[in-house]
Amino acid sequence: MLRLLLIFALLCPLTGWAETIEIPLGQQGAANIRLPARGESQQAVLLRFGLADQEHAPVGQPPITRWDYREFSLYFESGRVIDRVIHHHPRYPAQLPDAQQQPKESP
Repeated sequence: MLRLLLIFALLCPLTGWAETIEIPLGQQGAANIRLPARGESQQAVLLRFGLADQEHAPVGQPPITRWDYREFSLYFESGRVIDRVIHHHPRYPAQLPDAQQQPKESP
């Protein structure tokens, strides 16, 4: 019993050092993006949004197809929209590596 109490007393303070990680889920793209409704056909999506930037081959059973547009991705099953995902855009642009930064002008 004493051994169990000692182990508990030693491990309890470790929880105070836990790191909090915040994921900006509410900051995904603009809130005013037009998205197709769930259940909308691929044909209707083509007419309304045009060709996708990239179309992925069907995967799994039943086959699920993904179309990627600039601002969002669409998932289709049996030719109908089953889900829509708005792409995350970082609040601040990432720093370019030194090799890709603009050369400095010499005086």
